[in-house]
Amino acid sequence: MLAWFFVFCLIFPRRYPEFLQVIRALREQANYNWPFYGNMLPPLKQITRIFLMAKLKLGIPGFTYEDLFEIDGLTRLDAAFFERLAKDDAPQHEQLLAYRQGEDFTDQEISELLIACGRTLEDFIGDCFDVQKEIRQLREATLADDPVFEFKKFFVLRKARRRLLKNDVEESFEYLDNWLNQTLRQAGLAGNDRELAIASFAKRLLQDPKAFEQEIESLTRWCIRAMTTPEGKQATARWVSFKLPKPVDHQALVPTEPVNEARSYRVALPRDKRRRRDGFKLTDRRMNQRQIQSEVDYCIYCHDHDGDFCSKGFPVKKGEPDKGIKVNPLGVELTGCPLDEKISEMHSLKKEGRSLGALALIMIDNPMCPATGHRICNDCMKACVYQKQDPVNIPEIETRALTDVLALPWGVEIYDLLTRWNPLRRTQYLPKAYNGLKVLITGMGPAGFTLAHHLTMEGFAVVGIDGLKIEPLPRELVDQPIHDYRKIEEALDERVLAGFGGVAEYGITVRWDKNFLRLLYINMLRRPHFQVFGGVRFGGTLTVEEAWELGFDHIAIGVGAGLPQALPIPGSLAPGMRMAADFLMALQLTGAAKKTSLANLQMRLPAVIIGGGLTGIDAATEAQAYYITQVEKLLERYETLTATLGRAEVRERMDIASEEILNEFIEHGRAVRYERKRAAQAGEEPNFQSLVQRWGGVTVAYRRRMQDSPAYKRNHEEIIKAMEEGIYYAEGMYPKAAKLDQHGHVKSLVCERMAPDSDGNMQFKGDLVEMPARTVLVATGAKPNI
Repeated sequence: MLAWFFVFCLIFPRRYPEFLQVIRALREQANYNWPFYGNMLPPLKQITRIFLMAKLKLGIPGFTYEDLFEIDGLTRLDAAFFERLAKDDAPQHEQLLAYRQGEDFTDQEISELLIACGRTLEDFIGDCFDVQKEIRQLREATLADDPVFEFKKFFVLRKARRRLLKNDVEESFEYLDNWLNQTLRQAGLAGNDRELAIASFAKRLLQDPKAFEQEIESLTRWCIRAMTTPEGKQATARWVSFKLPKPVDHQALVPTEPVNEARSYRVALPRDKRRRRDGFKLTDRRMNQRQIQSEVDYCIYCHDHDGDFCSKGFPVKKGEPDKGIKVNPLGVELTGCPLDEKISEMHSLKKEGRSLGALALIMIDNPMCPATGHRICNDCMKACVYQKQDPVNIPEIETRALTDVLALPWGVEIYDLLTRWNPLRRTQYLPKAYNGLKVLITGMGPAGFTLAHHLTMEGFAVVGIDGLKIEPLPRELVDQPIHDYRKIEEALDERVLAGFGGVAEYGITVRWDKNFLRLLYINMLRRPHFQVFGGVRFGGTLTVEEAWELGFDHIAIGVGAGLPQALPIPGSLAPGMRMAADFLMALQLTGAAKKTSLANLQMRLPAVIIGGGLTGIDAATEAQAYYITQVEKLLERYETLTATLGRAEVRERMDIASEEILNEFIEHGRAVRYERKRAAQAGEEPNFQSLVQRWGGVTVAYRRRMQDSPAYKRNHEEIIKAMEEGIYYAEGMYPKAAKLDQHGHVKSLVCERMAPDSDGNMQFKGDLVEMPARTVLVATGAKPNI
């Protein structure tokens, strides 16, 4: 074994610490488990993994992996790219140099230059990481769906939709479908992917329309029946070719139906639009590749005529920006992307199947793009040129470009490189040398780590601090190249919160993939002039004066944009009342939702969340999911304890209130256990919505109309996603008092009802509504946190 160890160290001297760690593990087993041959397998596997771990060798002569982290190496890489560009297209080479030097270009000229250079950059990076084959396969797989969009444009939109009102198709869907199946078999196109098969058949027909006039008519009639009959709609329910844009009604963005309860005033999402949730796994897996390309195809690429309002904002009158920015019917300014991303240009390259080039265009203005995109921001969608129908889902496309690249071999390293070097940027295309200045950033949320990125790029040394814990990462993730992105992925319901990311880590739900935070954490830890420390409270652990004494030249405050407000009503401090932000933070930071956690986080049903912002929506979904986990854990532990100690011993020290809550949780835990068993026998997901609603449910209570709420105005999709899980919504509820039970715990929330008058202004109606509530989470807005 020792001989093997020395051979390894001679071959891989830089991996000596890893080998030494494994040998120590072997020695411990030898000391305590002799003979240890049966237990040697895990350490031997570890040594073998180290030995076989792919070593990143760059495909461009004269460069090593280490060069990608040195300014000199990146400068040489930049020069090599320009040599490649000059060889491929000399005019583009000259234009990109002129662009960097600040010469005047029109917006359209900049767009076309960046798109063209983005193609070359994709090929160059493919050579650099020796992934040309994988990039080509990704491009081919992406473009393979193009016939679907051609079929949609010609047959579904141009021919079938225009004939819907004529009602001139006599054949049934079944008859036409049988004809189509037989035709596809004869054409050799029958297969599992029926949508693509039909689209490929349609493409053949359109190559010679006159020769296939009868077939074109029959396929058009099939499309009409697919759009108008229940059988046809069911057969094409998940097809992007039959997903047509719907008109936008700003007053009805969230479909609801009243809950059949006396004096409830609650609404819910229609039952056919709900989904089942179990636990804290990722709840939204995002669109698939075909759905993404359908959104890309839907875009009309406005950059060539200065109509890319998604990036620049929607002017009141095109061509006259001085007239101001348009405001939508909800009162939201259509400012477009706050980072001015090259969105239309990104779509142009994604349309060509060039995901890496598209990502490079995104990262011109948004190098921290893992923290944006899907489910995080949608200002771009709101300013999309489509104002009267569904907008292009730009955030989904942005995130797909990122995940396409991450799925490549060395995808993490490609993203990592583009944060430090991106030749398409006009400025900050290379990091600057250390300038001797040191900056302290308080708060490691999105604002903090984004600022840290830009400061380190400009040559500053940065220390980030956060009042909450920040866990260290395994050194191999920071020091060694990562071949497979899956190495850093973790199941969201099992991961240990690293703390890096602030509110994105502990204040947001599992609707978003927090593995992206780990990617950003790795990226920042690789910066030679960046350090981060958790558990440092600014103003307490570290004061301003102490920061100056430590030698900092500047302090940047990134400790949060808002301070939660208490609810000034009687009973607001009773057991059962809690700040929603505090609940979310406690749930995430303590790992309370994990089976192994002993965190003391108790909540009861019914639950009411006061407030119409996104914090309230998040708290509602997580409270409902957590309740199921809570009663399951308690029942399992109660049964274990009583089996060991006896029922009397477990209960003897409990007061009356605690025993009542225990009995309640045990009863609910058994109901959850039964539902799991029933669902397993039926081969379906358990339906916990019905149980939670039977126990009173989780209700978001807002003092105005839902349409007036911040969540509705800024991101109504989040309300839909929450209500898909069975969350109720109650409008016009102004909290007046929390009623308490005989034990002093909250039992209900008393609200005065409000309703809009003829002018739309909310007025008190004079009657009181008592909402059953054993848990009340307060999310009543925030004030500046100074």
